[in-house]
Amino acid sequence: MTNFTGMQEAPWSGWWSQIQTKVDRMMEQMGEKCPHASVSGVYDDVILDWWTSGFWPGMMWILYDMTGKEKYRQGAWSWDERIEQCFLRENRFHHDVGFQFLSTAVIKYKLTGDANARRRGLQAANILAGRFNLAGGFLRAQNQEDRPGGSIIDTMMNLSILFWASQESGDPRFAQIARAHADRVLRHTLREDGSSHHITVFNADTGEVKEYAGGQGYSPTSSWSRGQAWALYGMANTYKYTGDRKYLDAAKRTANYYLSCLPDDYVAHWDFRVPDLTGEPRDTSAASIGASGLLEIAEHLPAEEGRVYRKAAESIMQSLSQNYSTLDRPEFEGILLEATGNKPIERDVSVSLIYGDYYYVEAMAKLLGWNNFIF
Repeated sequence: MTNFTGMQEAPWSGWWSQIQTKVDRMMEQMGEKCPHASVSGVYDDVILDWWTSGFWPGMMWILYDMTGKEKYRQGAWSWDERIEQCFLRENRFHHDVGFQFLSTAVIKYKLTGDANARRRGLQAANILAGRFNLAGGFLRAQNQEDRPGGSIIDTMMNLSILFWASQESGDPRFAQIARAHADRVLRHTLREDGSSHHITVFNADTGEVKEYAGGQGYSPTSSWSRGQAWALYGMANTYKYTGDRKYLDAAKRTANYYLSCLPDDYVAHWDFRVPDLTGEPRDTSAASIGASGLLEIAEHLPAEEGRVYRKAAESIMQSLSQNYSTLDRPEFEGILLEATGNKPIERDVSVSLIYGDYYYVEAMAKLLGWNNFIF
């Protein structure tokens, strides 16, 4: 179990207690559901190969590690086995297998030593490595037949399963693929000002950039806030595994841009470059992911420099807890309100999203001294 300190430091300890109460109630309410979005206080139930299927068990694994309570271990235990069954039939697995298996199989193996969990984690890493485009040096995103050269910023967070697999198996090829992809992102997806494209489309045969696409952002030249959070957190993780300063510098540059765009209450709008933000929805998932990523950056910097990023993360978490959470509403399935999934197609706008909830729990655990990690 994690040996954490600071549980008496306000206000985090009070919110942490409320999180436990909330998750306990959600476990009773949701049963075996695989949650993705909660529109009116009830989480939906999506198929197990959907990219968000690992976040709910990931929350339970963090709570188990923090508290040692057996009910969280039992609640999370079977999820990697359940998700693995999708490999036996036609499925929709793609670049997000890291999200699905880091938060289930890999953390399960780290905490319990379960050999089958280790096997499942390595299997997922092999699936991701198999998406590597040798000519372009990137990992193919999604499964669109008309876009074999598509790469998205989200994949930066999935690189952690390749780095883990390389350490666990002793095979350097996993890490080599992860670094090659990160380098491609540095060169073609991150802009000089620290902002990020969502989708970079390469020529799958030559590796040359064909175009940029807006994806879940406002436009190809805009700045989708959740993508910014994936970028700053993913680059910080890449530094953690490699020790190469260029990735930490990229994480800082992206974080500085992200912070410069936040409104007064520190909770991001869904895109930073919408021409007029009046009335535009927030994205609390971009906020919680950003907060956890900022805490990751702070861990790798000297105390005085890192304090800037930690304080920013604390401001985000305080605002989320006071203004956007349902911690005082036990009947509500979901923790954070006003998350935005895909605004351009009006899907999951102003809802609770399970990945927003997950990163809120993860960031709160970090603020309380959790010294383990999933990503």
